[in-house]
Amino acid sequence: MKPHGTAILDSPECWPELRLASWKESCATLHMWTQIVGKVRLALTPRSNHWWNVPLYVSARGLTTSLIPYGAAAFEAEFDFIEHTLRLRSSNGQTSQLALGPRTVADFYGEFMHALKALGVQVAIWKMPVEIADPIPFDKDRTHSSYDAAKVKKFWTILVSANAVFEMFRSRFIGKSSPVHFFWGSFDLAVTRFSGRRAPERNDADPVLRKIMREAYSHEVISAGFWPGGGGTDDAAFYCYAAPQPEGFEKQTVRPPKTIYHSGMGEYILMYEDVRRSDSPATALLEFLQTTYEAGAKTGKWDREALEKPGSATGGV
Repeated sequence: MKPHGTAILDSPECWPELRLASWKESCATLHMWTQIVGKVRLALTPRSNHWWNVPLYVSARGLTTSLIPYGAAAFEAEFDFIEHTLRLRSSNGQTSQLALGPRTVADFYGEFMHALKALGVQVAIWKMPVEIADPIPFDKDRTHSSYDAAKVKKFWTILVSANAVFEMFRSRFIGKSSPVHFFWGSFDLAVTRFSGRRAPERNDADPVLRKIMREAYSHEVISAGFWPGGGGTDDAAFYCYAAPQPEGFEKQTVRPPKTIYHSGMGEYILMYEDVRRSDSPATALLEFLQTTYEAGAKTGKWDREALEKPGSATGGV
C-alpha cells in the first residue's frame, strides 16, 4: 500500500532522468556557487547545534538561505532554477539579482559580493571551498564555468520530490530530528534522526575537519540523504549511515531489494535510477529510509518506543 500523499509524487515528471555524466561540469560549478552563498549565511548567523545555521533549503523555485538577520533588517538569497537567477531580497524592500548562466566561479563570486553590497550587506567569507579535492579559492577559480540550465532544473526537480518524501519520513519520528537540509559542503539533501545519547568525540587528523565533525556528530545519529553522485558512487543515489556505526549495521535486511551496503563508504546505497524506474518512486524511497533507519536503530539499541510514532515501523511503510 502506498503511503498517504505519495500518489502525485509518482508522476514521471517528479523523477526525471539525470545521469551525473550528462552535467558533471555544471554540477561542479553549481556546487561552488552554493558554497559561496552558503558561507555568507554561515558568517552572518549565530552558530547552531550540528551546524544547522549553515545549510540551504529547497524552495518553490530553487534553493534558499532562508532569512538572514543583518543590522536593522534581514535578507534572503535564493537560487531561482525556473528563471535561472540568483535573487537577493531585503526586509527593507531592496532587491538585487544576477543571472545564472555559463560563467566562472571567480566571476560569480565577484558579482555576488557586489550584489550584496548593493543591498547594504558588508560581509567577508573564507574563500576556500570545503569538502572537495583540490580546492581553488573562489576568487581565483576560472576552471569551473559550466551551467546547463535544463540539467540544473532537473536536479532541483529531484530535490523537490525527495524533500517531500523526506518530510513524510521525518513526520514519523517524535525524537529529535533535523529539518530537511541542503548541505552545500557535501552538496546533498539530508535528514537526520538522533537517539538522544552523546557520541564518542571525533578525533579526525585534519584540524578543520575535526572541528566540523565534532560538532556535526556530537550525538548518535542515523542520517539519510540524496546526492547527485561522485566521491563514492558514479551516479545519483540515496544513502543512509549511522554514526557511530553500531556492530552489525551492515548485515541487516533492508529494502528495496536493490539496496546495497557500500563498505568503502560505510553506508547503505540505493541508486536514484532504481527509485526513478520503480512502480512507485515515493514508496520505494520511503521503504529505503525506513528500513535503513531500523537497521541502525535496532543494532544501536535505540529506545524506539520513546522515539517513534506508533505504527511507523516497517509494517506501516
